[in-house]
Amino acid sequence: MRQIPLPLPTGADQPTRIVVGAANIEAVDSMMRAEHWPFRTAMLSGPVASGKSLLARWFVESGQGDAIDDAPDVPEDAVFHAWNRAQESGRPLLIVSAELYGAGEGHWNVKLPDLRSRLGAALQLQIGAPDDEMLADLIEVHAEARGLALDHASTAYLAGRAERSHLGARQLVEVIDRLSLERKQPPTQSILRDALAEVRGQG
Repeated sequence: MRQIPLPLPTGADQPTRIVVGAANIEAVDSMMRAEHWPFRTAMLSGPVASGKSLLARWFVESGQGDAIDDAPDVPEDAVFHAWNRAQESGRPLLIVSAELYGAGEGHWNVKLPDLRSRLGAALQLQIGAPDDEMLADLIEVHAEARGLALDHASTAYLAGRAERSHLGARQLVEVIDRLSLERKQPPTQSILRDALAEVRGQG
């Protein structure tokens, strides 16, 4: 399992490294070859808590190019001007959205015709659901960010029983952390079982 360290602090309870696995390896590999993107532009989308913003931050801080995070919340003319700058400078531009680009419910439906035509030619990168191996690493990374000590046996146990999603991994660790604090003890097998049951109940 590859990992990408983040060079700057991300804040309390936030991961300091990016797990690279089945869900995002194609997107990461493409981001490392951004000079080959059509029109120097790519669009990154994926589920909640899947590390899109962390990847965008790494993309910028590692000198790969520029990025616009949460692009649907940015004025469309600003995104359009950023696209033009990428063409003029040759510096790659990563556009991040929780929604897939295009028409239809749940999609980022761009209204500015000039921007719509340009984004349609951009490379589309997507983050999918993690497999068990990646899920175990995600649980470990979130636990480290909270100062929780989970050994390999514990993360493997959790990954085999937890919801297979990026958000599910984060929520599970949040519950483990809370139960550990409430009971004033490290994450025991009992706490792991109770956390799994609580997260399933919330779902």
